[in-house]
Amino acid sequence: MGLKRDLKLIDVFSIASGAMISSGLFILPGIAFVKAGPGMIISYFLAGILALTGALSQSELVSAMPKAGGEYFYTVRSMGPAIGTINGMISWFSITLKSSFSLIGMAAFVNILFHFNIEIIAVVLTILFLILNIIGVKEAGRFQVVLVIGLIGLLVFFVLNGINQVNADNLIPFAAKGWGAVFSTAGFVFVSYGGLLKIGSVAEETQNPGRNIPLGMFLALLVVGVLYTMVVFVTTGVLGVNLVPDGIPTLMPISDAAEVFLGKPGKIALSIAAVLAFVSTANAGIMAASRYPMALSRDNLLPLFFGKISKKFGTPFLSILLTGVIMALSFFLQLEFLVKAASTVILFNFILSCLSVMILRFSKIQNYRPSFKSPLFPWIQIVGIGGFVFLIIEMGKEALLMSLLMALAGLLVYLFYGRNRSKKEYALLHLIERITNKAFVSRKLETELKEIIRERDNIIQDRFDEIIENSLVLDIENPMTEEELFQFLAEKMSSRFHISPEEFYRLLIEREKQSSTALTPYLAIPHIVISGIKLFDIMMVRLKKGVGFSAECPDIRAVFVLAGSQDERNFHLRAISAIAQIVQNKEFEKRWEKAKNIEELRDIVLLGKRHRHSGLEK
Repeated sequence: MGLKRDLKLIDVFSIASGAMISSGLFILPGIAFVKAGPGMIISYFLAGILALTGALSQSELVSAMPKAGGEYFYTVRSMGPAIGTINGMISWFSITLKSSFSLIGMAAFVNILFHFNIEIIAVVLTILFLILNIIGVKEAGRFQVVLVIGLIGLLVFFVLNGINQVNADNLIPFAAKGWGAVFSTAGFVFVSYGGLLKIGSVAEETQNPGRNIPLGMFLALLVVGVLYTMVVFVTTGVLGVNLVPDGIPTLMPISDAAEVFLGKPGKIALSIAAVLAFVSTANAGIMAASRYPMALSRDNLLPLFFGKISKKFGTPFLSILLTGVIMALSFFLQLEFLVKAASTVILFNFILSCLSVMILRFSKIQNYRPSFKSPLFPWIQIVGIGGFVFLIIEMGKEALLMSLLMALAGLLVYLFYGRNRSKKEYALLHLIERITNKAFVSRKLETELKEIIRERDNIIQDRFDEIIENSLVLDIENPMTEEELFQFLAEKMSSRFHISPEEFYRLLIEREKQSSTALTPYLAIPHIVISGIKLFDIMMVRLKKGVGFSAECPDIRAVFVLAGSQDERNFHLRAISAIAQIVQNKEFEKRWEKAKNIEELRDIVLLGKRHRHSGLEK
């Protein structure tokens, strides 16, 4: 049973925005101020810029492979099941920890305002969000939209009212702890942008993912990046050293700043905003994190029951429940440990995203066809990897140790469970094959990517596709004349119609004498009518050295031969139209030339852009 595609662009934007606007904004500024002083404003800005390089890579990968599990899914397909298992497990844990961080933050706010027990509040909230996510992603998505709209509105209100209250003296000295502290703090607050990772994990439940995922991610990063910078600037400019009263960082920095220029009502309003933020992050976190064990189980890297989907609600309920259990257990960890662990793993995941794009592009896999391509490749990825590594190093040995321990845990899962159960072909093998010119791969990855494209683009196979799936495909190395080509085609294709090669050749020659079947200097579509009833077939030919059909078309490289009985005339014309639409794609000739074998030639046609309608079935 598959997942329901219920999420729209507004849902994608809301999940990413809601996941980013949370504890990173409403709790961390006080802690970040201790680490970097007013320079933490730059820390948030730098983290956002680096997040953009990761978002570009994430968008390309998700638009090519919109499947549950997000970055885990494409890491497996680019670097193999071992690295993929490590990535999937730590992504699951990091997003779960980030969600726990948000619930603890929310519980802390409630405790400060109403003096309830933090752990009990957090557990109750976890149960409520688990129920909401089990009921359905559509319901959870709608809830997310309402939360985010209210949250953004309150933050804009805060900035507009506070910008004139900023005291420049509170920003001096700006880099009080040195610029090294500013950079290391950028790594510490990077968790604030971790919501971008959550979008990939629900891509399989998104309508038109090739468009809505990249657009939703960039809109969310733009809006949240501007909000983060402005809100932290106003908060620092208004409070200054009061962000750390009595030497202890305030856990309510935005609310405290609002109280200065908006009074008690302002503090209450921004406290409500904080609660909305924590709620939205926790909701989005459970929604996203629970898709990782499901994706791992689909690839036999975790037990199959993790992928079980509720028949009633269409959600991975067991995976959701286990995520909730991990969240509940993490409530007893220290706050700074949660932040560092989540930030480190998010940085690590962005590194893998950039590497995945580079491996998939350089491997030249034909069916890797992202709807969105990262600009300035590979420089964006190189800068991103360098920046992420730099931030991890700047965060210190503790961050590196946590990264290694979580990676080791994922590796152990692979070695003791997944290694003998999952045999996945991946792009790195294709790249090695290109470099060494030795055969390492079959067509498993290409076939899987083909099916993903069909699902992504909602391609419903029709009669034309069925014929192409079973058609003859020839790849001719030697140069030929037109007559030699027709003789060769007649020998190969005539038996399918139970006529002699001589008769088939005669029909081809007579049709060509009427008018040239070369439609472009690159393409020819010889088509003939044969005797019989309900007969139709297509043969595709690539001519690496070309063949001359006329003085105007001396170097034809792609030939589609159509033969059918008179009663198939309508379909005959529609098949010609379908081929014409496919070859109009600006990538067609390049892909045709670079295809490594006849199956890749076939896939070019099967995945080609064309209008599909019921008339093609007749």
